[in-house]
Amino acid sequence: MTETEQETLVERSHETPPPRAARGRPRGSTRERILEVALELFNEQGYDQTSLREIAERLGVTKAALYYHFERKEDILLALHLRLHELGRDAFDQLGEIEDGRAPADAWAALVDRLIDQIIANPELLLFHQRNRRALERIQDDERHRAANEDIEQQMRRLLANPTIPLEQRVRMAGSAGLVAVVLLGASEMFGDVPTDDLAEIVRGAVRDLVAPHDAAADPARSRD
Repeated sequence: MTETEQETLVERSHETPPPRAARGRPRGSTRERILEVALELFNEQGYDQTSLREIAERLGVTKAALYYHFERKEDILLALHLRLHELGRDAFDQLGEIEDGRAPADAWAALVDRLIDQIIANPELLLFHQRNRRALERIQDDERHRAANEDIEQQMRRLLANPTIPLEQRVRMAGSAGLVAVVLLGASEMFGDVPTDDLAEIVRGAVRDLVAPHDAAADPARSRD
């Protein structure tokens, strides 16, 4: 019997009709449905206040079926956190375009725009990151988490160390990346009364101002130097 057939048998033996909260949700793989339900509960009541039993009950399966896919609640937390990583993966794939000779300011601004689009298109994940910050800090040293970070971090380091891009431009690019992370991912703590779409537009403008080529003639302080 194949692994897929074994999984199907386990799912059929444990599943019961879904509770009201789960009805109407598109039925994907059991693993994906577990993550969607866990995301709902972590956002509603927090990671530490949510048990595996509650996740199983809302999903309409037994804890045994849950354990088939995730041995620990921490594994669910990590899987959801890695979805945040995936939001930026497509955007950072464009880093090669900058290194291959496109104007750094234009290419970087386009990359950050795409990243912002992906963040605001996933408000549940954004809320998850904001409301479960302390729980997420506990998995920073997980080997799987470090491995997921490594590829993007290597690309960033290579780009920001590229001597063919002016130093000032590299510093501005690094600062704009921090701007997106701090403002959008920390929005609920600092700008909780501002709609995310409005905040994103302000961030876009700030990024464009930051990465645009600096005109010393337009800056009296720089001109005096």
